[in-house]
Amino acid sequence: MWTLLIILLILWAGVSVLGFVVKGLFWLAIVGIVLFVGTVIFGMLRRGSSTRE
Repeated sequence: MWTLLIILLILWAGVSVLGFVVKGLFWLAIVGIVLFVGTVIFGMLRRGSSTRE
């Protein structure tokens, strides 16, 4: 599970950088940032729920 989250975080960071580098793809940077933050929050929630069991 953690491997998948790390891969997704790297992928979203790459998409964000690509969006900022290519001026016409600014929307891609915004989508990448939103997905990156969403993945971090999802990972924190999963980690929190697994420690409660």
